[in-house]
Amino acid sequence: MKQTYYEKLDERVFETRLPNGLAVFVLPKKGFSQKCAYFVTNYGSIDTKFTQDGKKIETPAGVAHYLEHKMFDLPGRDVMAEFSALGANPNAFTSYHRTAYCFSCTEHFEACLELLLTYVSTPYFTQESVEKERGIINQEILMYEDSADSKGYEDLFAMMLQNHPAKTPIAGSVESVAEITAQTLYDCFTAFYQPTNMALCVVGDVDPAAVAETALRLLPQTSAPVALRDYGEPEQLTSGVREFTREMDVSMPTFLLGFKCPVPENGEALARMRIVGDLAAEALLGESSALYLRLYDEALIDGSFGGGFEDLPGAAMFTCGGDSPKPFAVRDAILAEARRLANEGIEKETFEALKKSAMGRRIRSLDNFDGVCFRLCESYFEGISYLDFPEIYASVTRQEAEAFLRENLTFERSSTAVIYPRNWEA
Repeated sequence: MKQTYYEKLDERVFETRLPNGLAVFVLPKKGFSQKCAYFVTNYGSIDTKFTQDGKKIETPAGVAHYLEHKMFDLPGRDVMAEFSALGANPNAFTSYHRTAYCFSCTEHFEACLELLLTYVSTPYFTQESVEKERGIINQEILMYEDSADSKGYEDLFAMMLQNHPAKTPIAGSVESVAEITAQTLYDCFTAFYQPTNMALCVVGDVDPAAVAETALRLLPQTSAPVALRDYGEPEQLTSGVREFTREMDVSMPTFLLGFKCPVPENGEALARMRIVGDLAAEALLGESSALYLRLYDEALIDGSFGGGFEDLPGAAMFTCGGDSPKPFAVRDAILAEARRLANEGIEKETFEALKKSAMGRRIRSLDNFDGVCFRLCESYFEGISYLDFPEIYASVTRQEAEAFLRENLTFERSSTAVIYPRNWEA
């Protein structure tokens, strides 16, 4: 296996690509009892339109999430009970563009890894079990409908995006999941659960070669071509809808403000824009910023306020929000302060302190095995070496952050989603 030593972090990563195309990463943590493994497929809720074997396919919204639920089924076996018997904590989640299966344990690591690789690579869907799961997923969808946080993001994405499939919630709708069949799940498994479209990462006191050998032994020896995805026409940088409000059972108005950003190419450009965007967010609305302190003193925001840069294949945006009695006044203050910082500049000492603090937080996050596992897999799909971030932080300038604010945080690119309490009077 190839070894890469990251001197600034004192971390060593072993990596290889198996003959079937699977990428394997191991970050050894000598002396630690905890071990963590992530098996991730480059497939999420936005991958509803694709071409495979020359045939264009469109699936209902929510298939990736539905498939995540059903992958735990094995004929004659109870995967969750087996993990429990091994003393492990399994989990799985679906995002807009990834599906991850994972576990953490302190013992029986080899058996846990074999179980993870086996159930994620073994599709087993009966129409009866699919119908049974539909009721569970519908309950989950209805729970999200009652969540102000979930509805806020759904509203914002639906406002900002004209064509991109992220306009649709990750779990889909009750109507869309009603269209999902066992055959739908098999088709999407075949299209995206191929070794060439997946990555395995382990963090802990383990033998890297043994991890790769286990994957080579248990997984398919070959991989079919990955489907070609279609995210619709490229997004315009102007937002589709400027303002949207709704009422829910909340005690205080809550809002999300979004600004559409150009979509960076995968690789270093993407890693750099994420860091620039988050440093711009810290300079503009971090807890030590002039704007945050002023809005907090005026009781227009509270500790829930914050934001940063977000991106998906085919879409990127700067978002911020929180609870506020006057959401649109906060929006106007953010726009005004972004213009001021862009024109007058961010103080050099302030920016260097923000960089130092942000990189310190990123370094401390390496102690979170789950986070490191997932990000090593995710960065592989994006053509990035995740642990190269110290070099990027060192080279980013305040002029880049100022340009980010100047170009992206404009009213024309903005959308504001507000959820008011029922019968609220401002």
